[in-house]
Amino acid sequence: MQEAHVPLRRSRRARSALAAGVSLTVTALILTIGAAANAATLLSDDFNDGNANGWTTSGGSWSVSSGAYAQSSTGASAKALAGSTSWSTATVSAKVRANTFSGSASRGLGVAARVQSTSNFYALVLTSTAVQIRKGSTTVLATAPFSAATGTWYTLALSATGGSLVGSVNGSQVVSVSDGSYPTGRAGLLANYTAASFDDVVATDAAGPSPSTPPSASSSPSTPPSASPSPSAPPSPSTSPPPVPTGIVGWATQAGGTTGGAGGATVTVSTWADFRTQAQAAGTRTILVNGMLSGSGTVEVTANKTIRGVGANSGISATTLNIEDMHPANVIIQNMNIRGVPGGDAIQIENATHIWIDHNTMSSTIESDVDFYDGMIDITHAGDYVTVSWNILRNHWKDSLVGHSDGNAGEDVGHLRITYHHNWFDRTFERNPRVRFGETVHVFNNYYSNIDNNSSSYGIASTMNAGVLVEGNVFENVVQACWSASGYADSDPGRLVARDNLLTNSGPCETNGSVASVPYGYTAQSSGAVKSSVTAGAGAGKL
Repeated sequence: MQEAHVPLRRSRRARSALAAGVSLTVTALILTIGAAANAATLLSDDFNDGNANGWTTSGGSWSVSSGAYAQSSTGASAKALAGSTSWSTATVSAKVRANTFSGSASRGLGVAARVQSTSNFYALVLTSTAVQIRKGSTTVLATAPFSAATGTWYTLALSATGGSLVGSVNGSQVVSVSDGSYPTGRAGLLANYTAASFDDVVATDAAGPSPSTPPSASSSPSTPPSASPSPSAPPSPSTSPPPVPTGIVGWATQAGGTTGGAGGATVTVSTWADFRTQAQAAGTRTILVNGMLSGSGTVEVTANKTIRGVGANSGISATTLNIEDMHPANVIIQNMNIRGVPGGDAIQIENATHIWIDHNTMSSTIESDVDFYDGMIDITHAGDYVTVSWNILRNHWKDSLVGHSDGNAGEDVGHLRITYHHNWFDRTFERNPRVRFGETVHVFNNYYSNIDNNSSSYGIASTMNAGVLVEGNVFENVVQACWSASGYADSDPGRLVARDNLLTNSGPCETNGSVASVPYGYTAQSSGAVKSSVTAGAGAGKL
């Protein structure tokens, strides 16, 4: 079905119809790496070679054992350092495991960036009760509660970009702060009066994670992988996906972040009329939706709201949630079932910023049918700082539009910064997303299945000079994974960089040009682990 044949949306602002598409079907398994936007790997070591060459230690008792770097002493502030003192922007990540935890709140284990000496550095430190960003061993710059257990592996990542420090655990950003004390330095591992083990250490030269499958162990800077469209074996699937993260990651964390109704009153609604009243009322609040509420028309969600379903079976039907003309909107929509919105969008974001759409299940009215109406999640008119995470979007045609028309550059350029991660796009036959002008739209660790209704079906399209980073996604039975260099319909080409994407019985992910790096910390799963992680963790009822 061509886009021009689909009815246009009814909205306050005029939209442009899209013209005919193109078709291409290729059956392949492809790993595509866009070298222009890849972060260079500065250091990687999995210790499988049985040594720790290139590392220098201070304090403690360090040794390589069973393919990990272990520090066995509980009586020292122990550090292991590697790399160059000239590194500036960097993300350092590693798997860490506490073998013992001291009762003291100042003692723990972690990773370090910008290490200038054994006392001057930034560190992301995990204790038994918290995760912290520290300056030096004991000065806490930021902290968040976290329950860590001995004998359990956690993946820590500390990103240092300019004066911005961001810490993530298991792929979920949990703590951030600004500090400009140390502009450059090495990478490091810390075990502060804690017996600990470390593995899979990677440092890259840009904010965000390293490529999911690092090169062989090396303590010296290495050359990033070159672009190659040739088929390559995918990474091996993980046998135990990491826990589903519930913290916010991506663009919605930037420029002040997104907190929704935190700090305000909490109300529970069980009728559609009460829901609409609470969502449209002024003031900060968390609205708990109890049961499936059926209404008609549009609910204008006002600023500083969290809308969260109760349990696994609550939500709304036949209703558009409109978030419009707010800077910031500061809205969170979470754990909702959203069904059947004939003639409009399910969630419509226009000229609004700071929004998190998380762990929702969105579908047409009848599960076995495909909704031919408008978008599930459309973000237009300079919408900005949005994260769309851990949702199931199913049985829909035009799924998620970013930028409403080719003629809207004056409003959209410099905005439309959006992160899509760990979503399941199932039988959503186009716009997953379709992007105009936005940069950088970051699409990572999503699962695409059965996007194959006809020759015009596709996963992702970058057009009108948009910049899209497509990373660690899985495409199964998708007619065309990505469009970019060819443009799409009547739109001019966009820019798209792809890395570590797994394609099965799918057309290629077309790449073009380079894109800007993202400023936030994150940890991308290897594409081989994404399907099991997303199908287990996405959707309502999985928080």
